[in-house]
Amino acid sequence: MNKSGRRVTAALLATGLFAFSSAAMATNGYFTHGVGTASKGMAGTGIGSNADMGAIMSASNPALGVFASDRWEAGLSIFSPRRSFVAGPSQLNGALIPIDPDNNVFLPSHTIAPGEYDSSSEYFPIPYIAKNWSLANDGNITAAFYGRGGMNTDWDDSNISATSYFCGGNPQLAEPPATGPGPYCAGVAGVDLSQAFLTVNYAAKAGDNFAWGIGPVFAIQSFEAKGVQTFQAVSKTCVSTFDPNTGACTIPTALSDNGHDLSTGFGFAAGLWWGISDAFSVGLSYTSKISMGEFDDYADLYAEAGGFDIPASIKAGVSFVASDSLRINFDIENTAFDDVDSVGNPMANLFSCPAVPGGTDIESCLGGANGAGFGWEDMTTYKIGLEWRRDETSTWRFGYSYGEQPIQEADVLFNILAPGVMEQHITFGLTRQAASGGVWHFSFMYAPEKSVTGPSAFDPGPDFMSPQMIELKMSQLEFEIAYSF
Repeated sequence: MNKSGRRVTAALLATGLFAFSSAAMATNGYFTHGVGTASKGMAGTGIGSNADMGAIMSASNPALGVFASDRWEAGLSIFSPRRSFVAGPSQLNGALIPIDPDNNVFLPSHTIAPGEYDSSSEYFPIPYIAKNWSLANDGNITAAFYGRGGMNTDWDDSNISATSYFCGGNPQLAEPPATGPGPYCAGVAGVDLSQAFLTVNYAAKAGDNFAWGIGPVFAIQSFEAKGVQTFQAVSKTCVSTFDPNTGACTIPTALSDNGHDLSTGFGFAAGLWWGISDAFSVGLSYTSKISMGEFDDYADLYAEAGGFDIPASIKAGVSFVASDSLRINFDIENTAFDDVDSVGNPMANLFSCPAVPGGTDIESCLGGANGAGFGWEDMTTYKIGLEWRRDETSTWRFGYSYGEQPIQEADVLFNILAPGVMEQHITFGLTRQAASGGVWHFSFMYAPEKSVTGPSAFDPGPDFMSPQMIELKMSQLEFEIAYSF
């Protein structure tokens, strides 16, 4: 390998390690609003566009590699999510819930101390790198390494506490419920999920007005959870070993505070582009569900013994050249969060666990095949983007997207860990030709605050009609810069 090739390889590996070590964050669910600086400036649109938006666009639609120039492209975003939650007043304050008081059947409630709390860790670097190689007969190969998915929360405010019999106290001895630090009375709570992807796509043209592309998608993800050991009593490990004579069970060791665990997996992506006329074109792209290895260190937390696959997504887009200087894109993207059990299973599944009075399905306990998750629904996002070429050296971009957030009101208690409630994104961007022959790209995104309010599943009130209410809130900013050379 020559000296130049070694430098490029070293840069690629360094960028890859940096991408994986940084914490990616959520915008549309737990995926970023787009991939690549040029596309992000238009709210993530461009699936149906044949404009050269760099090699990284093959990560969104593999067919678009045939329109990219043979350049390296490297980018870095600084992503800033602002997350908080508000816990309302409680009538139970951790006391027992009367399920069937005539038969002495009660369930411990779990109450978070009323107040508003902010998550720390507000700035995250997310890099990417991509390269296109043209082949004979209008074919090409494009490789891209990028971070797109993830979520991170860090609830370390010393004022957060919870009161519950899960935290301590024995009602049989007339002891009151205990109070412990953190939202689940198990100390500082939060999750850190980072996902990085490597795609290698082959694309080709079939005539002048049709292109296709396909290739594998390799993924690696890292996960850590902390401060959730409170829920050990509703884990499959504990319930399956429970001794009714002593009240003891095997304490789950793969539930919380085990540091970062890694998993890998692969899927595929495919895309089409069709130029219906000189001014109008359409595109379609599909990325399969990526089958990932289990997080063994969190087998007692996630459904299917630590399963955490990456959901499939499908994108469609149209692009219209309104004039020599103006292009308009409109895209639709659907992500199948509900198809991943650890993400889509509702928290209500816990009430079928035998640890809860009336529960009979051990697989509904944490870590079981039907174990509780975050209760996310599929998410469909609608995007519009404008690309205005001011002159030979400058192109401006603007965009807006909207998608109904995936979190259900009944699942707010668990989603304190993953408050992916964003719905709107407002973006703009700029591409500037450098005198040296390279190209600079810039984008900025603002997501206005969105909140979701719902009842705490473990604090319904003494009459089941006056629950503690929890409000999840988030807003976001992102600035990204990239260079093509």
